[in-house]
Amino acid sequence: MALVPSLKRGLNPSSFGRIITHLNSSGSLMNTTFLTQCRGAVRGRANFVVNFVPQQEAWVVERMGKFHSILDPGFNILLPFLDRIKYVQVLKELAIEVPQQGAVTSDNVQLQIDGVLYLRVVDPYKASYGVEDPEYAITQLAQTTMRSEVGKINLDTVFKEREQLNINIVGYLRFEAQELRKLLQSLDKDYVLSEKFSHFAESINKAAEPWGLQCMRYEIRDMTMPIKIQEAMQMQVEAERRKRAAILESEGKREASINIAEGEKRARILASEASMQEKINEAKGKAEAIQINAQAQATGIKLVSESLNKTGGYDAATLSVAEKYVTAFGQIAKDTNTIIVPSDLANASSMITQALTIYSELAKKKEPFMLPSKQKTIETKGDGEDSSQHKL
Repeated sequence: MALVPSLKRGLNPSSFGRIITHLNSSGSLMNTTFLTQCRGAVRGRANFVVNFVPQQEAWVVERMGKFHSILDPGFNILLPFLDRIKYVQVLKELAIEVPQQGAVTSDNVQLQIDGVLYLRVVDPYKASYGVEDPEYAITQLAQTTMRSEVGKINLDTVFKEREQLNINIVGYLRFEAQELRKLLQSLDKDYVLSEKFSHFAESINKAAEPWGLQCMRYEIRDMTMPIKIQEAMQMQVEAERRKRAAILESEGKREASINIAEGEKRARILASEASMQEKINEAKGKAEAIQINAQAQATGIKLVSESLNKTGGYDAATLSVAEKYVTAFGQIAKDTNTIIVPSDLANASSMITQALTIYSELAKKKEPFMLPSKQKTIETKGDGEDSSQHKL
């Protein structure tokens, strides 16, 4: 991987043209103005004796080639010819593009990841004299940490927990030497750091102490994976969607079946209640009808009884019974194929004579006509002519 040459502090302005035409690993032109500002290598600051330092900048002054002081923002006076403004460090938060690099996940998937690293200068002296190119060094450290963190997790976790991955990367980079010492001193003596954490802590301790930089955050920008992995992931997504669709469809059918069953159950309950109510109403109707018929029959019997006690009422009743007797024999001949007739079938007047006999007997005794008539009929059948059945 081709790397952009660092902007050395003693570089002549005439060499900037070679840097502008230099291509990074992805083939795009690097922004040399951005790099120059980012790395604090702004040169050409002349000593005007009376100097005004802008806010959020730190000017490193050398006197006769040796570090002398760091100018704070505002009004400052320097000696002419002896004092020289060597470095100008920008104290603002800076963003550095991390080039694309390869990383392998725990499930052996090759990824190409690039990102953006946000940092700021916390110690202008260390940033100027501690390392030739501190921003480049911390960028490389971020790349190695990123590869290490990606190697701990699988591909799915990389997509689901990208924010947590950024936090983990920054968590290692934000340890400065002094903070790390305080952390280790505050720990209990019996507490033992894990081998992996100790390795990272020691490496950050050695790297961050002379740099004077603080990493604020790291953001993964783009991730590229092999075509086959993309196709497999697409198939997985489609399968997951089909699965969800099938689950939703089955749940819909289940809910529909439950609703149908509940509806049928409710309909049957209502139908049974309606049938029960119908039977109750029919029974009540029959009971009321029987009661009404009984009352009507009782009223009729009462009226008949009152009529019998009147003059000529009993004679009329006996005559009515005789007429019904004759009518009954005629009705039997119409409705059935078997009739009971007297033995003397040729004598047509015998039936009339028998009816008149019943009437005469009832008239003589002057008793209630129902039971005596039945008794008389039985006696008549016992003492009278023999009867026989004739099938037509």
